[in-house]
Amino acid sequence: MTVTDVPLANPSPATARRRGRGIVPVIPALAVVVLVFVIPVLALLLRSVLEPEPGLQNYAAFFGSTTYLKVLGNTFLVAGTVTLATVLLGFPVAWFLAIAPSFWSRLLFAIIILSMWTNLLARTYAWMVLLQRTGIINRTLMDLGLISEPLPLINNLAGVTIGMTYIMLPFMILPLHATIRAIDPAVFQAAALCGASRWQAFTRVMLPLAASGIAAGALMVFVMSLGYFITPALLGGTSNMMLAELIAQLVQSLLDWGLAGAAALVLLVVTLAIYLVQLRFFGFGQARS
Repeated sequence: MTVTDVPLANPSPATARRRGRGIVPVIPALAVVVLVFVIPVLALLLRSVLEPEPGLQNYAAFFGSTTYLKVLGNTFLVAGTVTLATVLLGFPVAWFLAIAPSFWSRLLFAIIILSMWTNLLARTYAWMVLLQRTGIINRTLMDLGLISEPLPLINNLAGVTIGMTYIMLPFMILPLHATIRAIDPAVFQAAALCGASRWQAFTRVMLPLAASGIAAGALMVFVMSLGYFITPALLGGTSNMMLAELIAQLVQSLLDWGLAGAAALVLLVVTLAIYLVQLRFFGFGQARS
């Protein structure tokens, strides 16, 4: 009989007591989460099948309405576009942060953190000023002769995408920076010694090693974009509504808690499904990185 064949002994009473004492400090935090998050969410979801009468009529109304399906499509379109844009813009920035001299790295890092600390409403209003027909972006493009008339950059999905990309960019840069910084530079030297070009080293070495950071950042950005409210409401307008705006309108204006609960459950299921897909392909540890 080998050592692995010996059955594990049951933990001693002292070990069990120590484990029990280790859980005690977590109980207040769990209680707060249950009271302020789990119970309200469950109450809202229960309303989706109980109001105005028991049944699935709220879900039938949601998926049977072209208006609500358009809102759902807008939500996925904006979230996907913002995620792709943040990956394309955030990767070079994260790479620069990892390889730049200490002074420039700290300076850029401070700018990124400062942008996150700035009030979200103030940043969104700033983009409203920049993107309007008489804003600095349209004026600059017209002065350069690139356009003959102002571009419609506000009250549409283009404005929402621009504003949300700016706001979500730090959430892509930070996990990517941590992942790229952890890569040993020796692997690139080894790739060069083996005859790999810079493009091959980037595609076959850098991208696979940074995949976990890209996945973590993309998951964070996509999920946050699905449920964003302030920026789409101010930059998009009612004709380009997203799902979070629809839920708020159903609750605050129409007082339709049942349909709002159905829309909220759709959003929750999509979020959990995306997270489970990432766990399937990248594992639990990498999904948290």
